[in-house]
Amino acid sequence: MGETFAAVNGAFMVICLKHGTIKAIDFNTSEKTYELAKELATEFTSRNKSIVCKALLGHDLSTPAGRNAVKGKTLTTTLCPKFVIDAVDFF
Repeated sequence: MGETFAAVNGAFMVICLKHGTIKAIDFNTSEKTYELAKELATEFTSRNKSIVCKALLGHDLSTPAGRNAVKGKTLTTTLCPKFVIDAVDFF
C-alpha cells in the first residue's frame, strides 16, 4: 500500500516480540518497546529520509501507475535491499 516499509514493520514486530508486554498492563515493558520503536524509526529516517515506502521509492505502490514505475525502474532490486539492511542493522 506504500505506507511503512515492510522491513521496518518487521523490525517493529521483532521489538514487540522481544520487549513487548506479557500482561495486559505492563507499563515498564511498554515504555521500552515504544522507546526502541521510536529509536528504530529515527535511525532509519536519518539514513533514508523516511520510513514510508512511497517516499523511499518516489512512487505510490497502491496505484497501478506507481507499481509499473517501480517495476520499470527495478527499484525493488536497486533500492529495497539497502532499506532492508538498514532496518535489520538496527539490531
